[in-house]
Amino acid sequence: MDLPEFFCYVSILSCLFPIMVNSIGINYGQIANNLPSPEDVVPLVKSIGATKIKLYDADPRVLKAFANTDVEFMVGLGNEYLDKMRDPTNAQAWVKENIQPHLPATKITSIFVGNEVLTLNDTSLSDCLLPAMQSVHAALLNFGLDKQVTVTTTHSLAILQTSYPPSAGAFREDLMDPLCETLNFHQKTGSPFLINAYPYFAYKGNPEQVPLDFVLFQPNQGVTDPQTHLHYDNMLYAQIDAVYSALASLGYKKLLVHISETGWPSKGDEDEAGATPENAEKYNGNLIKLMSGKTGTPMRPNSDLNIYIFALFNENMKPGPTSERNYGLFKPDGTPAYPLGITPNNVVGRNTTVGGGRFGNAVTNPYYPMSSSTGYMSISSARVSYMPFIEFYLHGKL
Repeated sequence: MDLPEFFCYVSILSCLFPIMVNSIGINYGQIANNLPSPEDVVPLVKSIGATKIKLYDADPRVLKAFANTDVEFMVGLGNEYLDKMRDPTNAQAWVKENIQPHLPATKITSIFVGNEVLTLNDTSLSDCLLPAMQSVHAALLNFGLDKQVTVTTTHSLAILQTSYPPSAGAFREDLMDPLCETLNFHQKTGSPFLINAYPYFAYKGNPEQVPLDFVLFQPNQGVTDPQTHLHYDNMLYAQIDAVYSALASLGYKKLLVHISETGWPSKGDEDEAGATPENAEKYNGNLIKLMSGKTGTPMRPNSDLNIYIFALFNENMKPGPTSERNYGLFKPDGTPAYPLGITPNNVVGRNTTVGGGRFGNAVTNPYYPMSSSTGYMSISSARVSYMPFIEFYLHGKL
């Protein structure tokens, strides 16, 4: 397939997924040694209508490739940089080198400092979190970029102490001090609160108790919160509303909440129930349809959902179980990881030439492990127990 044929393929994808336009974010991870060049990724991202990308570092190749594309970027500073970023001088130098040169051509709108730090039980990291965030924000302020680039961090659902029912959501007492410090920072600077949520883990841990339809956004009888009488027909919305409740209980009702990661693996080990192409297709496809409807959760029906699907590609160098390497919508050669509604004759072959190179065989030097914060390298490692959400379904169903 030559270059014109590839872009014909891209056009086919765009027509098949019009609902994704202006509605979806995607996580672009690079823990792999077989990914296409960033230049070749641009048309693929556009083909699925993604308008927002979450990047786990500030890879200049990626940021340069997406210049003048109008795609918004959230870039990351991994956990391994937190101690260094406490020093305002280092933060100033990092922003000057990694952010300022790409603006305004590339739309960098946010920097997340650290990944799931508070639930790693590492005080040396958690003690660095707020100072690092403050230093990066101060650097943006010094460069006059604080109005267009916000500073935030990501959290796993393990920060919740109580999640059943969603209206009773509350944060862990042992995390309250550092968490409130970051919440005050969000409120002061106007940056979003980021949460990583994976209903997949609830099903994986209890496949006999958790109805698959409830976690895959398929038709089901749903459950009702006994306090608010709000009805839930999927687990993700229950998780998000539990976070809203936890924030409201501390007086942060108006904070923006973004779902910085959610997804479903298309392949797993024998003990990883539900990790199949069919389920991944249903989860991501149904989620995208919900987002296209411009409706929020039962608790916040008028709030736009800002959700980033994990992930763009399967990443062959991620450690851990097989599922870790199979969250991608696409394989490294640009073909769908599972059926996306196109015929086999329309997919990109491994010898496709795109942008002057072999799309399927282009190898990038992965930023591994230095560019990747701990939670990203193993997304299933520090996850909250999903039993409260399981109990919510079992006891709250109609």
